Amino acid sequence: MTEAKGNPAAHAPGMPVVAVIGDGQLARMMQTAAIELGQSVRLLAGAKDASAAQVAADVVLGDYTSLDDLRIAVQGADAVTFDHEHVPNEHLQALIDEGINVQPQPAALVYAQDKLLMRQKLAELGAPVPEFAAIDSAAEAESFWDQVEGAVCLKARRGGYDGKGVWMPASREELSALVTELLAKGTPLLAERKVALARELSAMVARNPSGQTAAWPVVESVQENGVCAEATAPAPGLDPALEHQTREMAEKIASELGITGVLAVELFEDTAGEISVNELAMRPHNTGHWTQDGCVTDQFEQHLRAVLDYPLGSTETKAEYTVMANTLAAEEDPAQPMAQRMAEVWRRYPNAKIHLYGKGHRPGRKIGHVNMVGSDVEKVRQQAREAAFYIVHAQWP
Repeated sequence: MTEAKGNPAAHAPGMPVVAVIGDGQLARMMQTAAIELGQSVRLLAGAKDASAAQVAADVVLGDYTSLDDLRIAVQGADAVTFDHEHVPNEHLQALIDEGINVQPQPAALVYAQDKLLMRQKLAELGAPVPEFAAIDSAAEAESFWDQVEGAVCLKARRGGYDGKGVWMPASREELSALVTELLAKGTPLLAERKVALARELSAMVARNPSGQTAAWPVVESVQENGVCAEATAPAPGLDPALEHQTREMAEKIASELGITGVLAVELFEDTAGEISVNELAMRPHNTGHWTQDGCVTDQFEQHLRAVLDYPLGSTETKAEYTVMANTLAAEEDPAQPMAQRMAEVWRRYPNAKIHLYGKGHRPGRKIGHVNMVGSDVEKVRQQAREAAFYIVHAQWP
């Protein structure tokens, strides 16, 4: 049951209203961007103290799986967008049928929601993807194991993120038992050939409904326990021809799938220097947080521009390198208050840009990120890592 119907007076007269479904840090940072555009987002949030609900003035409390709650949240909005991909597609189609401007639309979102459909569509478009197969039985899993000589990555087709829903079985027998267990729980599966990974990359692009696209430089990302810990823009040492090819591929995917807003194409670069697509995210993305301080137009402003069909902003960089370091909460929350930790970071690194999400402590939780810019990539990386470490641990590494 919806507890409130928001605050329609929170918006400047005559300015467009974007309704955001989701209440996490991505929606929070969309609100920051909206303010600079003379706007204010309307938020469908699950709780009053959620990250985005802390800063938005027009908040509807409700459940994104409830069509009734969605209808209340989007009433009168010029565009509807998301900070996650989990809203049921049938609800979104119902809103579209009622004349609501949903961006991106479910016909595109399905390829971020279902990894098998994504793999099939990307292969159809000629994008590089690892060898893959739908897995509906232990026998199919064993056959795929033999086909790729044991280099198997098993994935849940839906719902996995930050390393969840991904398994790397060490033997044929372990794979068979795992598939039997997961299918019995109703988890739809696919298997992929495990990549001989050299590093992970991210190609981000925005597209508006008129078809204009704008791509940012390709980024190198570092994962820890399945969670993005660091992003460096542009990716150091990336062959210029491969960088150009990758940006063009991201723009082609956005256009062919009819995506609106920001698209992140997460990539693997293997030890032979070849790339393949890992995931798609149709929203602002962790690997794009560097744009807040390293780019003329950051991903949050660009996303709002795109879903409103405004002309897209410049994606030129403002520094030779920008490094984003996530602050992933420690096992124990230090006694030093967060405000003091921030002050200590700024005493050492006055150029550190700290972005916090208003979230309480939980081990491993993304509570914020730090951006640093400069011309020496290793120096910038070291400074970003040290600043993020202090935010988390209240001590220098």
